[in-house]
Amino acid sequence: MRSHDVDYRIIGADIQLLEVELDPQETVIAEAGAMVYMEEAIAFETKMGDGSSADQSILGKLFSAGTRLITGESLFLTHFTNRGSTGKSRVAFSAPYPGTIIPVDLGTMPQGLIVQKDGFLAAARGTQISVHFNQKFGAGLFGGEGFILQKLTGDGKAFVHAGGTIIEKHLHNELLRVDTGCVVAFEPGIDFSVARAGGLKSMIFGGEGLLLATLRGTGRVWIQSMPVKKLIQALAPWGGNARKESGTAMGGILGGLFDE
Repeated sequence: MRSHDVDYRIIGADIQLLEVELDPQETVIAEAGAMVYMEEAIAFETKMGDGSSADQSILGKLFSAGTRLITGESLFLTHFTNRGSTGKSRVAFSAPYPGTIIPVDLGTMPQGLIVQKDGFLAAARGTQISVHFNQKFGAGLFGGEGFILQKLTGDGKAFVHAGGTIIEKHLHNELLRVDTGCVVAFEPGIDFSVARAGGLKSMIFGGEGLLLATLRGTGRVWIQSMPVKKLIQALAPWGGNARKESGTAMGGILGGLFDE
């Protein structure tokens, strides 16, 4: 089925909100728990499957839900529909952690878009959400995203969320090395693998980890500056910032002793 043609706006800068405007009988699908507010005419229903096939069988819905379970997501998606007879109505969504929302026009991507397994936020009804298996063992085991990614296909709008600032890179038969875990999404024309981060000394003492994700080919790549794992580490009491704070405090104590 053709995707519904939804309008939208992204609100905010650092911790963003996605507001989708629906004409009567238009529907947007979203991750369970992502909704922030909705206007009176909006009705919602939790369903198995993405609704991309109007005549999808029970078995098909169970298979679609099962593939989402493999990626670590909920079995269900929430469908929000404008049930009013006239006028537009709005529903808004937020990401589960601070970051940026990326609008994507799947109509310009005949082969779809491959997304990190927790990157999908919402999409126009008609978008198909399926599993993409990482074919390379090293990329799946060490690449920061695991063996299983999500693939979005359709001809409408989809919305992906990521941590920190997002940069879109256009590769033209090029190679790009990225910190593992910082890859948000890429087009199927890109080959995703993992390579060693330099020599032995660089790997041990360089501070960049043992491996780097390697993206090679032609297509678009989206990169995030603060994946959720790094955010958790930075905020944790034993994380890097905590060591900086303790160092500052110790410096202050020593400075006070010398001043006396």
